[in-house]
Amino acid sequence: MISINKTKPVLVTGATGYVAGWLVKKLLDEGITVHAAVRNPDAKEKLKFLDELAAKSKGEIKYFKSDLLTEGSYDEAMKDCELVFHTASPFTIDIKNPQKELVDPAKLGTRNVLESANRTESVKRVVVTSSCAAIYGDNADLKNTPNGVFTEDIWNTTSNIGHGAYSYSKTLAEQEAWEISKKQSRWNLVVVNPSLVMGPAVNPLAVTSESFKLIKQFGDGTLKQGVPSMGWGIVDVRDLAVAHFQAGFVPGAKGRHITSGYNTTYFELAKTLQPKYASKYPIPKKEMPKWLIWLLGPMINKALTRKFVSQNIGYPWIGDNTKSKKELSVTYRQLEETMNDMFQQLIDNKII
Repeated sequence: MISINKTKPVLVTGATGYVAGWLVKKLLDEGITVHAAVRNPDAKEKLKFLDELAAKSKGEIKYFKSDLLTEGSYDEAMKDCELVFHTASPFTIDIKNPQKELVDPAKLGTRNVLESANRTESVKRVVVTSSCAAIYGDNADLKNTPNGVFTEDIWNTTSNIGHGAYSYSKTLAEQEAWEISKKQSRWNLVVVNPSLVMGPAVNPLAVTSESFKLIKQFGDGTLKQGVPSMGWGIVDVRDLAVAHFQAGFVPGAKGRHITSGYNTTYFELAKTLQPKYASKYPIPKKEMPKWLIWLLGPMINKALTRKFVSQNIGYPWIGDNTKSKKELSVTYRQLEETMNDMFQQLIDNKII
């Protein structure tokens, strides 16, 4: 059991990110001093939204220059912190060099943050943002699970640098975290494994993230002919922030936590938007057959490789979120709220 003192500062890496934004807001609202690790503390325009959050809260924010690939770059930011949230990790689909753009920042970044924790005597707990991508590589992996459901006991063994590079990077990064954690006994490691993160961004610049690009296609006509028949796990970014906060402050928190509100499908996501937006936007109204996606997918989107289509299209996604609800007391909001709030933000920002 670990008790974290809320009068001590808390470090958040990747503080300007989509996931980190709501976590920083939660910490500030609780009156906590946040040490925000960012690439450039002098980029005032990029940090403006965090300054505004701090001004409306009981907490305080301090910025520290940090880089995932630079050893020791988190030492100063971590000073006097009992709790560290490591949320910084690249999430991009359009990549040219997966080793350089995904694997190295994810794995080496995790190593650098946790080695800083090893050097910082005040640290009691590190919360790492991993992913359900470290649990599975393709939806077809569900066939090989013990009870036809993804759980915290399962690891992704099907992704590699050439297939599912993002999932591969998340798997290696989390494995690295557990290896480093096992070699010491002063701080404990708690891991949050979110499914696909959706919902409105607290950082207005984050509306260009991969999650928003996916939902933008529901409104810009890209998917007006239909969506792939594919299962997804979805978690609201606001619920994910609560899960992180609880992972940090619940005394008995330990291990991995699948953080996912819904086992759903691409088409179900589109259907949540139809009542409010179908009259003005080309919200998809049907699913595309798998054979058509297999045939045309690679020409439409290079991420839709034949292997991806064969291993994901037509398969459900089923994850067990029992542990996050029971041990972290996370409650998940309705999918309609998540999707409508996110889509409306895209409209408000004139992105669709």
